Amino acid sequence: MNRFKSILRNFTHAPQIRIRLPLVLIAVFMMGFSLSFLVLVDWGTDPYTAMNLAIISKLGISLGNWQAIFNTTLFLIVILCGGKDIGWGTVANMLLIGYLVDFFSWVWAKVFPPDFFTANLPLRITVMFLAVVVFVISAALYMTGGLGVSPYDAIPFIILRRFPKLPMRGLRICYDMTAFLLSILLGGKFYPATLCMVILLGPVIQFVGKLLAKLIPMPEGQEGVPVS
Repeated sequence: MNRFKSILRNFTHAPQIRIRLPLVLIAVFMMGFSLSFLVLVDWGTDPYTAMNLAIISKLGISLGNWQAIFNTTLFLIVILCGGKDIGWGTVANMLLIGYLVDFFSWVWAKVFPPDFFTANLPLRITVMFLAVVVFVISAALYMTGGLGVSPYDAIPFIILRRFPKLPMRGLRICYDMTAFLLSILLGGKFYPATLCMVILLGPVIQFVGKLLAKLIPMPEGQEGVPVS
C-alpha cells in the first residue's frame, strides 16, 4: 500500500510542475518529431526505437501500438521494483512518442516524394545530424525533468540504486548497446545514427541534468535522474 501511495504522490505532488511539465511535454514532442525524420533518413534511430522497429517488422503492427503494449509491460515491472521513477513524464513518453512517429511519418509521406531524403547524400547526412542532436537533447531534457522517465529508461536507474558504485554513463551505454544488438539480432541493420546515440545519450543526459539543476533547482530528494 505504501508503494502505491508513493507512486500516486509522484503525480499529485510533483515539484514545480507548472514549469517542468511543459518542458517535459515539449521534449517528448520533439523526440517524436525528430525520430520521424530519422526513420525517413533510414540511417538509424535511438537504440530502443531501433529494437522496436525490428520487432514490428516481424509483427506487422504500428510502432505506436507496439510501444504502448511493450511500455505497459515494462511499466508493471518498474512498479514491482518500487515505481520511484514513474510520473507524468512516464505517461507522456510511453504513450505519445510511438504515435507521434506514426503521425509525422504519415504527414511526411504526403509532403515529400518517395526517397526524397535517401537519394540526396548531403541532405541525408544533414537531416540525420540535426535529428540526432534534437533527439538527444530532448531525451536528456525530459529525463532530467524530475517528472518520471519512460519504463525503458527507468531500468538503468533501478539497477543503479541497487548497485550504486556502477558509473551512470557506462551503465547507460551498456544498456543501450544491448538494445542496439537486439535490434540487429531481430533483423535490423547496423545503423550509424543508432551507434551515435548509444555513445552520446549517457554523457548528454548527465550534462543537461547538471544544467537543468542550476536553472530550475529542485527540493532535496526530488531530483530527476542521477547526474554523477
